[in-house]
Amino acid sequence: MFKITRVHSLHAYRPIVSRRSASTTPPKFFSDGKHAEFLAAAVSSTSIPALHGLPEVIVAGRANVGKSTLLNAVLNRRDLLHTSKKPGRTRSLNFYKVGPPPGKLVLVDAPGYGERGRPEWGELFDCYLDNRSQLRRVYLLVNARHGLNAADKEMLQYLDDRCQSSSGTRWTIQTVITKADTALDKQSAGLVSRLEKQIFDIAPVCLPPIVTSMLKHPYFGLDNVRNSIAQACFGT
Repeated sequence: MFKITRVHSLHAYRPIVSRRSASTTPPKFFSDGKHAEFLAAAVSSTSIPALHGLPEVIVAGRANVGKSTLLNAVLNRRDLLHTSKKPGRTRSLNFYKVGPPPGKLVLVDAPGYGERGRPEWGELFDCYLDNRSQLRRVYLLVNARHGLNAADKEMLQYLDDRCQSSSGTRWTIQTVITKADTALDKQSAGLVSRLEKQIFDIAPVCLPPIVTSMLKHPYFGLDNVRNSIAQACFGT
């Protein structure tokens, strides 16, 4: 059980995603934010909702990695997910429907892990991974400025081990590098490539990372995240 415990020029970095996702426009239902809505919150294994089998992706990361900001941008909503400077606000698995009725997919927001994580959140996360047949991909967010800390490395190793140890695993792993605009200029050269190497060294089955910045419009990497979610859920 896992315990959920300024780039000089962003465009100098080419986000690494599949050729198809980099060259296509995301499905229109992502940009129609009025259809994105909160469905349910689960604080225990018995409260995880059924939700009629729509494909799902789950997004995890350590506290204050920019998860709520990223997901609000993906859903084209300003405050569907509450953002806070105080880490550890998310304390349950929160389920959000994406797309017009009856919905196209479900996005799941997981509690932060690391120092502020709690064992019961880890148990809930494990239960979800073990039993959610409609889960298609686990996204792990990494702060560009801070890089991989011990908790990130542990989580990557944990997810990689699960994928490699079970031929019946239904889901894949992908990292999203957040806050790429906040990296110090002196750290900008080779920042992404170093992170990529660290990620693949720890988790060889992890899909190539997506580089993002949601500090201001136009958002950087947003279409790549949306395309990745669509590919995971629908294979397109």
